[in-house]
Amino acid sequence: MERYVKEITLKVDDIEVKAIEGTSILDVAKKIGVKIPTLCHNPVLTPFGACRVCSVEITDKRGRKKIVTSCNYPVFSGLIVDTKSEKTIRIRKLLLELLLSRCPNTKAIQDLAREYSIKRPTFWVSDPNEDCILCGSCARVCEEKVGVSAINFANRGVEREVTAPYHTISDDCVGCGACAIVCPTNSKKIRINTYPMLEQDYKEVEKKFLSGKKDELLGVYNETFSAKSSIDGQDGGVVTALLLSGFKRGLFDAAIVVKRTIGYKAEAIIAENSEEILNARGTKYSRVKMMSKIGELVEKGKRKIVIVGTPCEVRTTRKIQQQLLGKFPDLEIIIVGLFCFEAFDYDKLKEETRRILNVDLDDADKTQIQKGKFIVQINGKTYSSKIRDFNKAIQDGCPYCGDFASNLADVSVGSVGSPEGHSTVIIRSSVGQKLVEKLPLIKGDVNKEAVIKLAVLKKKRAYWNFAPILDYKQIFESIR
Repeated sequence: MERYVKEITLKVDDIEVKAIEGTSILDVAKKIGVKIPTLCHNPVLTPFGACRVCSVEITDKRGRKKIVTSCNYPVFSGLIVDTKSEKTIRIRKLLLELLLSRCPNTKAIQDLAREYSIKRPTFWVSDPNEDCILCGSCARVCEEKVGVSAINFANRGVEREVTAPYHTISDDCVGCGACAIVCPTNSKKIRINTYPMLEQDYKEVEKKFLSGKKDELLGVYNETFSAKSSIDGQDGGVVTALLLSGFKRGLFDAAIVVKRTIGYKAEAIIAENSEEILNARGTKYSRVKMMSKIGELVEKGKRKIVIVGTPCEVRTTRKIQQQLLGKFPDLEIIIVGLFCFEAFDYDKLKEETRRILNVDLDDADKTQIQKGKFIVQINGKTYSSKIRDFNKAIQDGCPYCGDFASNLADVSVGSVGSPEGHSTVIIRSSVGQKLVEKLPLIKGDVNKEAVIKLAVLKKKRAYWNFAPILDYKQIFESIR
């Protein structure tokens, strides 16, 4: 069904303009070169009008005047817009004084305030280090673009803040960094339950926790090889062997792993012995709620923890680790990262598996992604189809992740680059080296090109998804 488009006539600062009905005042003004200041507006997100800096005065057909936010007010025939009226300027000045009082040291606000001859805040400054204007851009990009909805507003009035639900460690945040990218004030406020990872954050983690040479696509590493253990597990049982060996040698006393529950459903569990580790064998290809388990273990007094996760879980674990080390300097977290191009939503994958392969995913004895195919084994029979056929089942947030080989883990493990029944192992730190040493493995060479090929594809996909946000950020930085 085609959308009805109607061209109307309005006036902006006494300039007669033709525009499509329903277009925002801000967009119409831009097209004719009339500048309206903005702070929280982002064209890739649904207009929200939170900061109200883009306020203008309008007069409708009946001659009634009022102040509206231009970013989300639709134009109509006969509308008169005044972007520089006395009332408009007075309102903007008041808004900027309030914003400057909230965030007195934020450059974006200082620059706008200076345009309106405001040199210093005249209202009470409660926190000179505050840099969040509560515009909600971070929450909106997380919901509208990334699709995760990991953060939102909490509390009211002066207690209002952006946080994860119930102020707890977020199990949903994937550490993609979209929230930080769209932030109009470049807020660096530490929020203990969200984990945006930008380029500088990556560098800090690499410097603090990793060692070896730096590869643009494979990350920091000092050794890579193909391996098979004596354990009967997926792709040579290497991850299971690492965990069992680590427990035996006292490298950690609790592990956070993923276990199948009912059917193909999976959940994160805390394993504290070899039997629990063995019961969690096998790859599940789905993202589960893991991060809160770290907080749970720390609260119980555990200080030597290992976690097995996908790249997004590795990123968020590193952020949590950095934050917790300030309070618990004796905390030791070992991260085993898995290769991952994308994870799947259980319900969607079950539906797509039924549609494409005509089998019930809950009956699967084993699932595997190999050579571009999603493979399901049930009662000795194998069913498979091209992995791209399952695109509808991809977990929200995955298209914004550009990390294939868990580049921030202590040791990364995956089947790509190794023969069937073996795993590619990438050692990235002294901690990872210690975990692997003394472990009896049958070692071989790795086809690095195969790993790099998927790393490139995943990085490109993330780039194209981030491109609209990044382009706007660059434009915003150049004009403010």
